[in-house]
Amino acid sequence: MRIRVSDILEMLAENVSSGEILEDFPDLEVEDIQACLLFASRRTNIPKLTV
Repeated sequence: MRIRVSDILEMLAENVSSGEILEDFPDLEVEDIQACLLFASRRTNIPKLTV
């Protein structure tokens, strides 16, 4: 079963706890949620050009 990163992030943004997500998706593990957060963090780390 595949669960999109965006779905996990959206649930977290809607204040759904990690515990609730894990209950609803028993195939997920805590590390999967952490990986989603790390992925999002890295996607927003855009280099800034300085002049």
